[in-house]
Amino acid sequence: MPAKGTIVVNDLYCKGCELCVAACPPQVLALDMERLTPKGYHPAHIFKEGCTGCAICALVCPDAAITVYREVTKAAAAAEAGG
Repeated sequence: MPAKGTIVVNDLYCKGCELCVAACPPQVLALDMERLTPKGYHPAHIFKEGCTGCAICALVCPDAAITVYREVTKAAAAAEAGG
Protein backbone atom coordinates (compact mmCIF):
# COMPACT_ATOMS: atom_id res chain seq x y z
CA MET A 1 0.00 0.00 0.00
CA PRO A 2 1.54 3.35 -1.01
CA ALA A 3 2.20 5.98 1.62
CA LYS A 4 -0.29 8.79 1.99
CA GLY A 5 0.51 12.39 2.65
CA THR A 6 -0.81 15.89 2.51
CA ILE A 7 0.64 19.37 2.45
CA VAL A 8 -0.17 22.73 3.99
CA VAL A 9 0.89 25.79 2.03
CA ASN A 10 1.51 28.98 4.00
CA ASP A 11 -0.22 31.72 2.00
CA LEU A 12 2.04 34.38 3.50
CA TYR A 13 5.12 32.81 1.85
CA CYS A 14 3.86 31.10 -1.33
CA LYS A 15 4.46 33.23 -4.42
CA GLY A 16 3.09 30.80 -7.00
CA CYS A 17 6.45 30.02 -8.62
CA GLU A 18 5.33 26.47 -9.54
CA LEU A 19 8.65 24.85 -8.65
CA CYS A 20 6.78 22.43 -6.40
CA VAL A 21 4.30 21.64 -9.17
CA ALA A 22 7.12 20.72 -11.55
CA ALA A 23 8.97 18.64 -8.93
CA CYS A 24 6.00 16.58 -7.67
CA PRO A 25 6.57 12.91 -8.68
CA PRO A 26 2.87 11.85 -8.47
CA GLN A 27 1.85 15.13 -10.18
CA VAL A 28 -0.86 16.03 -7.66
CA LEU A 29 0.04 19.71 -7.19
CA ALA A 30 -1.23 22.71 -9.12
CA LEU A 31 -1.79 26.39 -8.54
CA ASP A 32 -5.20 27.19 -7.08
CA MET A 33 -6.54 29.57 -9.72
CA GLU A 34 -9.64 30.31 -7.62
CA ARG A 35 -7.74 31.75 -4.66
CA LEU A 36 -5.25 34.53 -4.08
CA THR A 37 -2.77 34.92 -1.25
CA PRO A 38 -2.63 38.22 0.67
CA LYS A 39 0.20 39.22 -1.68
CA GLY A 40 -1.86 38.46 -4.79
CA TYR A 41 -0.41 35.12 -5.90
CA HIS A 42 -2.21 31.88 -6.72
CA PRO A 43 -0.96 29.39 -4.10
CA ALA A 44 -0.08 25.76 -4.69
CA HIS A 45 -2.48 23.07 -3.52
CA ILE A 46 -3.21 19.36 -3.92
CA PHE A 47 -5.83 19.00 -6.65
CA LYS A 48 -6.25 15.21 -6.66
CA GLU A 49 -5.57 12.08 -4.61
CA GLY A 50 -2.13 10.52 -4.70
CA CYS A 51 0.20 12.55 -2.47
CA THR A 52 2.78 10.20 -0.95
CA GLY A 53 4.27 12.71 1.47
CA CYS A 54 7.69 12.46 -0.20
CA ALA A 55 8.41 16.13 0.70
CA ILE A 56 10.18 16.94 -2.57
CA CYS A 57 7.84 19.92 -2.96
CA ALA A 58 8.97 21.30 0.39
CA LEU A 59 12.64 20.77 -0.49
CA VAL A 60 12.43 22.72 -3.75
CA CYS A 61 10.28 25.56 -2.36
CA PRO A 62 12.57 28.61 -2.22
CA ASP A 63 10.37 30.29 0.39
CA ALA A 64 9.80 27.33 2.75
CA ALA A 65 6.05 27.76 2.26
CA ILE A 66 5.17 24.04 2.30
CA THR A 67 4.79 21.76 5.29
CA VAL A 68 4.38 18.06 4.49
CA TYR A 69 2.49 15.58 6.63
CA ARG A 70 2.84 11.84 6.06
CA GLU A 71 0.36 9.30 7.39
CA VAL A 72 1.91 6.67 9.65
CA THR A 73 0.37 3.27 8.99
CA LYS A 74 0.16 0.49 11.57
CA ALA A 75 2.66 -1.59 9.59
CA ALA A 76 5.19 1.27 9.51
CA ALA A 77 4.71 1.95 13.23
CA ALA A 78 5.24 -1.75 14.06
CA ALA A 79 8.39 -1.91 11.93
CA GLU A 80 9.72 1.21 13.64
CA ALA A 81 9.03 -0.30 17.06
CA GLY A 82 10.92 -3.42 16.08
CA GLY A 83 8.23 -5.87 15.74
